[in-house]
Amino acid sequence: MAQNGSIRSRCQPNILVTGTPGTGKTTTSSALAEATRLRHLNVGDLVREKNLHDGWDPELESYLINEDLVCDELEDLMEEGGNIVDYHGCDFFPERWFDRVVVLQTDNTVLYDRLSRRGYTGSKLSNNIECEIFQVLLQEARESYPEDIVVALKSDTIEDITRNVTSLTDWARSWRPAS
Repeated sequence: MAQNGSIRSRCQPNILVTGTPGTGKTTTSSALAEATRLRHLNVGDLVREKNLHDGWDPELESYLINEDLVCDELEDLMEEGGNIVDYHGCDFFPERWFDRVVVLQTDNTVLYDRLSRRGYTGSKLSNNIECEIFQVLLQEARESYPEDIVVALKSDTIEDITRNVTSLTDWARSWRPAS
């Protein structure tokens, strides 16, 4: 039995990289995939490419993700193992899917600058900054997954990202399936 109560038959771990938009999820996930040879699954890209949504929300300027369609799309890959899932939400994925849940956190002034450069303005910008201030994603991860698999990592600089990728690569290389 795995730590989270499921029987684990996969040979490689699954990692969720989550955090407020702008915290470095895709940068970290891409570098981690390159270092570990695990598969990088960017959920936002999948939602767009495979129409795993219920339309566009003009106020939020984003797709309304259909969580059931996303989970159906990912199920076989997740059972196989060897995945890095990159998404700003985490509470709808089955707990059994992940061996490590990484919540990236960024200083608010750094995050504000990153999101502003992406063209975020108004409520889209302020909502994401508030999400980070109140540590919404960390709280969501801690409520959704076993405490011992959730880690919060600082992601303000390239050096932070490099350090995070190194530590997660070491973790992935030492991971062993439960017997």
